[in-house]
Amino acid sequence: MSTQAPTFTQPLQSVVALEGSAATFEAQVSGSPVPEVSWFRDGQVLSTAALPGIQISFSDGRAVLRIPAVTAAHSGRFSVRATNGAGQATSTAELLVTAETAPPNFLQRLQSSTVRQGSQVRLDVKVTGIPTPVVKFYREGAEIQSSADFRILQEGDLYSLLIAEAFPEDSGTYSATATNSSGRATSTAELLVQGEEAVPMKKTKTIVSTSQMASSQTRVQRKVEASFQAATMMEMHVEGGMMTQHMAHKTPPRVPPKPTSKSPPSFVSKVSGGRQQSPSPVRHVKGPTPQPVRYAYWWILQMIQK
Repeated sequence: MSTQAPTFTQPLQSVVALEGSAATFEAQVSGSPVPEVSWFRDGQVLSTAALPGIQISFSDGRAVLRIPAVTAAHSGRFSVRATNGAGQATSTAELLVTAETAPPNFLQRLQSSTVRQGSQVRLDVKVTGIPTPVVKFYREGAEIQSSADFRILQEGDLYSLLIAEAFPEDSGTYSATATNSSGRATSTAELLVQGEEAVPMKKTKTIVSTSQMASSQTRVQRKVEASFQAATMMEMHVEGGMMTQHMAHKTPPRVPPKPTSKSPPSFVSKVSGGRQQSPSPVRHVKGPTPQPVRYAYWWILQMIQK
């Protein structure tokens, strides 16, 4: 079995008590094996015989000395010593007995806060008063008892509620009350513990760079230019064909043969038996005019869509 020297996890705190009221010293000690506890006043061992009316107890590491009705003679320096085979430890505090009274007063009040889930939370108050006030912590009106999850600590006039690991269900209204024979005071604050929020799914966005846009525009422009050039060539080819065909239909006019004799024209006309007829021109039958321009635009659209 391993041994551990005594350690005070909660030391004694000084007490200011009104004459005739009760005064209590309390400390929490740990160690292995379980330590033996002794009390002293101004360096002298305390016992019920040396100081009638005192109450001393030690259980589960909690050492308590209580004086039911203090007098000015009880004022002094009180100590508790814990000893085992591995070592010893001592904690000391003062007892001041006074005839004056003062109601509790918060020198430092609770502060509202917002924390993340799993965080450690500490709620502090500083309280004065004669006699020394009794301080208690509450959540939603229910008193909080000191435990592994919620520890209540005291260091002089500083009282603290320590939450080892906060969860959303710990959110709520917290209060600290300080009470003595002269009155009562309360401080209140809000604690909000934020849980872990679900991360929404992000929509996938397609990002097109400037270079890609420029490249795409260039490809479209080239395709349009190529299509336009092809259509232009086709138009020229069609128009060229029509021109060739039109030229093929244009037959040079027939020239009448010159007369062999030098007879006057009137005589020739009479001999020919009538009026001289000019050669009949060749008639051209025009087919339907092709529409190369309209076809070219249709072809450009088809190429762009591809």
